[in-house]
Amino acid sequence: MSRHETSPADSDTHTTALESSDFAMQRVLDALSALGGKPIESLSPVEARRQPTPTDAVVSLLREDARSATDGLEVETTDFTIPGVEGPLPARVYRPQHHAADAILPIVVYFHGGGFVIADLDVYDGGPRGVASLADVIVISVHYRQAPEHRFPAAHDDAVAAFAWVRANAASFNGDPDRIAVMGESAGGSLALHVAVDARDRGLQPPTHMVLVYPVAGNDLDTASYREHAHAKPLNKAMMEWFVKHTFADPAQTSDPRINVVGAGTLTGLPDATIILAEIDPLRTEGENLADKLAEAGSGVRSKTFVGCTHEFFGMASVVPEALAAQKMASADLKHAFTPAQVAAK
Repeated sequence: MSRHETSPADSDTHTTALESSDFAMQRVLDALSALGGKPIESLSPVEARRQPTPTDAVVSLLREDARSATDGLEVETTDFTIPGVEGPLPARVYRPQHHAADAILPIVVYFHGGGFVIADLDVYDGGPRGVASLADVIVISVHYRQAPEHRFPAAHDDAVAAFAWVRANAASFNGDPDRIAVMGESAGGSLALHVAVDARDRGLQPPTHMVLVYPVAGNDLDTASYREHAHAKPLNKAMMEWFVKHTFADPAQTSDPRINVVGAGTLTGLPDATIILAEIDPLRTEGENLADKLAEAGSGVRSKTFVGCTHEFFGMASVVPEALAAQKMASADLKHAFTPAQVAAK
C-alpha cells in the first residue's frame, strides 16, 4: 500500500524556487549565499569539501538568534570507528539521555548524503540527532569511503559492512539487534536501500523499516523535477553531473541496479518504507517513482513531498518548521515499526 501526502502549501501556484520557498527555507538559502561558496561543479573534490554547506548556513542563523541546534534535544553523542571493507569508518552514536544507561533501545543505522563525494558526519548532524530524540532510538551515523578516491561501489560495500557490524555489536551499546532500521539522505538514501536489498538477496534478517529522504534512486537526469529545478539551490543538475563524473569510472555504471533502482532494481521482498521528498529538488521525481514501485512490489509505503522546501532541508529542524514536521513523520513511522506487534509480524 502506498500513501502519498503533500504539505498544505501544495495547492499554491508553483513558480521558481525562490518564489515557492517559504520564508524560513528562503532565509537558509539567503544565509548560504551570503557565505560566498563557489559552484561545486567548478571545483575539485578536495576544494568542494571545503565549501560552505547548508549546515553552515543554519549555524549562522542560529548564531544570529542566540540559539543552538541542540536546544531541546536531550541526546548524547559519542564518536568512534567501525570496521569497513578496507579500513575503519568514522561513526557517531546518538542516544536519548532520559533513559537509564542499560536501557535497550531500537537502532537506526543512518547514512549521510553528499553525492558519494563530499560531506561527513558533522554536515549531516541535524537529521540523526533529531530522529534520536523524537523517535526515542539509538542512531548510528556512519561515514563511508568517498569518490573519486574510492569509486562506486565502495560506498555501497561499506554500508553493507556497517549494517552487519551494528547488528553483530548492538549489545555493546545497549541496542536491540532485532529492531534495526536503515535511514539515509540523498546518496545515503541509496545506501540505506541497498542494505535492505543486500539482506534480501543473501537471506539475512532485513532491516525493520527504511526511511529514505530524497534518495538517489535513478540515473535519468532529464526527469520532470530535473527540468523544473535544473538551477535550484543547494542541489542542481550541474552538481549531479559533477557527482556522476567523480563517482563512476564509466557513466554507464549508473545503470547498475544499486543506482538506477527505479529502472533496473528488483524491489519485491523489501521492508516498509517512509519516503520524504522536497518539492524544489531535482531528485523529487525519482523519489516519487521509487515510492510507487516499492508499493507495487508489496511494501507498505508512506511518502510525502514537502512543498516550498529544497534538497537538504531535513536536518534544518531548528530553523525550518517543515523540517521538524518531516523529522516527526519519520520518527512516528519508526516508532510504529519498532512496536513489538509490528516486529513480530515481520
